[in-house]
Amino acid sequence: MPGSAHSGFKIVIVGGFGVGKTTMVRSVSEIRPLDTEATMTDLGVGVDDPSGAPGKTTTTVAFDFGRITLDAEHVLYLFGAPGQERFWFLWDRLFTGALGAIVLVDPRRIADCWYAVDRLEHQHTPFVVACNDFGGTPYPPGQLRDALDLDPFVPLVSCDARSRTSSKQVLITLVEHLYRNAAPNPEIAS
Repeated sequence: MPGSAHSGFKIVIVGGFGVGKTTMVRSVSEIRPLDTEATMTDLGVGVDDPSGAPGKTTTTVAFDFGRITLDAEHVLYLFGAPGQERFWFLWDRLFTGALGAIVLVDPRRIADCWYAVDRLEHQHTPFVVACNDFGGTPYPPGQLRDALDLDPFVPLVSCDARSRTSSKQVLITLVEHLYRNAAPNPEIAS
């Protein structure tokens, strides 16, 4: 029963403007997600750069929220962070108490997620990187890893944020990564 969960685990989805964070929360949440989408207006001209996401008419101004029940006692709470630089001050608050994070990347605009990777590393928040498929030519994983200067232990996966199955697989990859990092290292114990 969803209302009886005793343990909640917070996951944050971050990345640049228009990479699909809201879409991912919507695709995978079992509840109708809470979002803070607002219509983009002329006041944002010169403040936000929508050129990388043509046709985008709304933007997240606080965060998105969704939920996935794992079992009778455990729930994942998903928080999608806003991507524009003017909202980055919210990120540290969103990272507080997070079990882990997903950095969502648009392969056409890799530099847009550098700040997310830097902040997560600074906060010591474990994360995975998910390259969102926007229908273009697949970005070679080795080149993407190099472009992001990712440590070799950070998982890098491809995904389609519109797909529930694909978004769930990203979450599974994150949970497996968290589990591997939490498991005792037998070499240290001996």
